[in-house]
Amino acid sequence: MASVIDIRDLRNEYCQQVLKREDLHTDPVEQFRLWFNQATQVELVEPNAMILATIDSMCKPDTRTVLLKAFDTDGFVFYTNYESKKAIQMEANPWVSVTFPWYPLERQVIINGRVSKISTAESLKYYLSRPRGSQLGAWVSQQSQVISSRKILESKLKEMQAKFAKGDIPLPSFWGGYRIRPHQVEFWQGGTNRLHDRFRYLRIIEDENRWQIDRLSP
Repeated sequence: MASVIDIRDLRNEYCQQVLKREDLHTDPVEQFRLWFNQATQVELVEPNAMILATIDSMCKPDTRTVLLKAFDTDGFVFYTNYESKKAIQMEANPWVSVTFPWYPLERQVIINGRVSKISTAESLKYYLSRPRGSQLGAWVSQQSQVISSRKILESKLKEMQAKFAKGDIPLPSFWGGYRIRPHQVEFWQGGTNRLHDRFRYLRIIEDENRWQIDRLSP
């Protein structure tokens, strides 16, 4: 039997900041904007990286990292292949959760909500802003499909480079964006002695423009 790797003493004390109720904006998107701006100002690596959790048809969870590309009062937008595993899972169950793990700030933000496709026009606008190599990559990858080697990808890339050698590269019909409309948003600030500060925003059913804010026990 393999020996157990003992990491019980691997820990850090969180003591950078304290989060108080009076510090919070009444709107979670505005609170997120504040924290996101702070994450970019300290030059975190990929501050827009978020862990996306979905559920498959057998109610088994899947997680992966995707990149947030826009957000406003309507929700949080990311892009992917519409034929990928996560896209198939979101089609069957549109309720998802994302986590922003901003470890150097001793913070995380968790967003739970319902996902839906954005318009083709919105997807096209973002797609045209991408580097040409990223545009080609969208055509090359049959995301989540089994392939025998990387040579297949490299061969497909050469094929697409030749096909779209002149002019703009069109938006693939199988690629585009999703918007997560938040139902619940939690802001987590690490605290001393593991007494972390957690505040949860819940959308009020009777008035979807208002949020109930509760402090949660760590």
